[in-house]
Amino acid sequence: MKCPFCGLPESRVIDSRGTDEHTAIRRRRECTGCGERFTTYERVEDLPLIVIKKNEERELFNRNKIIAGLLKACEKRGIEVEKLEEIALNIEQEFRNRMEQEVHSREIGELVMEHILHLDEVAYVRFASVYRHFKDISKFKQELDRLLGGREDDAGSRK
Repeated sequence: MKCPFCGLPESRVIDSRGTDEHTAIRRRRECTGCGERFTTYERVEDLPLIVIKKNEERELFNRNKIIAGLLKACEKRGIEVEKLEEIALNIEQEFRNRMEQEVHSREIGELVMEHILHLDEVAYVRFASVYRHFKDISKFKQELDRLLGGREDDAGSRK
């Protein structure tokens, strides 16, 4: 770390501790040249995550929009809100871990559908009907057939 007093690029850390909010590490340093002491802070770089919408507009990622969509899909299904918040957080974290600054809304929707399918099939169909803009009952039936395609009924025969 460059000394703010003499400009020497070498200093040693005397003390390190977290901030009260636990969002940074405060380091007390001493310049190895002039002996002056100074403080630095180390923080995680929080890059904004931008969503590219269908109309090519860009907006900041908003986890609450995912939660709102999940709440509508899961209405009267007895699913805990905490579970929906966890799904939204996991989806956001997956995109942030990619280290890309922009993500298409289509990718977000597909990931939400992947998560909700494992949570509740009725909620999945509800979400899919809005997300995929089913215009008629045949599109709705296609999605149900796809969902039921790999399952067996009680008698063991294929549906």
